[in-house]
Amino acid sequence: MCKCSVLLGEELAKYGFGRSHPFNNNRMEAFWNRFKERVPERSLIEVVEPTAANEETLLSFHDKSYISLVKQYSQIGSGYLDAGDTPVYKGLFEAAATVVGASVKALETVVEGSNGSRHAFNPIGGLHHAYRGNASGFCVFNDIGIMILRARHRYGLKRIAYVDIDAHHGDGVFYEFEMDPLTFIADVHEDGKYLFPGTGSREERGRGEAEGTKLNVPVAPGSTDKEFVASFNEVERFIDDIAKPDLIILQCGADCIESDPLTHLRYSPESHKYASNSLHKLAHKYCDGRIIALGGGGYNLDNIGEAWTNVVLSFISEH
Repeated sequence: MCKCSVLLGEELAKYGFGRSHPFNNNRMEAFWNRFKERVPERSLIEVVEPTAANEETLLSFHDKSYISLVKQYSQIGSGYLDAGDTPVYKGLFEAAATVVGASVKALETVVEGSNGSRHAFNPIGGLHHAYRGNASGFCVFNDIGIMILRARHRYGLKRIAYVDIDAHHGDGVFYEFEMDPLTFIADVHEDGKYLFPGTGSREERGRGEAEGTKLNVPVAPGSTDKEFVASFNEVERFIDDIAKPDLIILQCGADCIESDPLTHLRYSPESHKYASNSLHKLAHKYCDGRIIALGGGGYNLDNIGEAWTNVVLSFISEH
């Protein structure tokens, strides 16, 4: 059996855009309450409370002018950081920096292994639409991009696999690392013809010396677990044959599950169980067990609870 660190805390839960917004402040609690119901004995879970990332950490990925803009808007407490998806509230800067701090702490935990855990889960992480200089799609700071750079420059982990099963294509990660031959990206998502952000075609496989190090698998609206498993088999082969990574990062958005209000896929939470079980085994094969899951999207609270619980249970099972 394996241990898993779970990042939880009041400050982390503050990243959300109000009760009526799809990305509201109840998502972390929805997951944790469901997890406690299903897993009354939690000796293999290490709860870790994150702190906010400092500005130096944010600057490793984001433009200084953009960080200053988020700070300024956060102090004002109104307006939007993008065309209308990502509203501003007082304290948004600190909340977004805490999401980054949680993902950075997850990385530190699995690499240093100080609490005996090589696996970690940040339920509010996975903000895959944010770019270096702008917010997008509920995402202010790109914690994933920061983690990838930190894993490489601080810890010397060269080959990094980023797997994204959120219904939306992870454009903010994909295009920032599109020409990086050591960042292996596999993204299974609802076809961009039907869903924001409209990107992630099969033809996009990386550019320059990174060609072939990226895999996009768009799936049709209405796809079920059957189509997901077939698609994820491509991801498994990609990780096993091409990536052979030193670290695996999984963005496990639950908005691909049936009845999500923003998407059109019809997976069950078993899809998350399948993906996380598979990647858990591959992490032990290639990465000394190092795997980090990030909650990503998901706007049906029941789906969040079930899917993310399945991910963490996969991480503490036999591999």
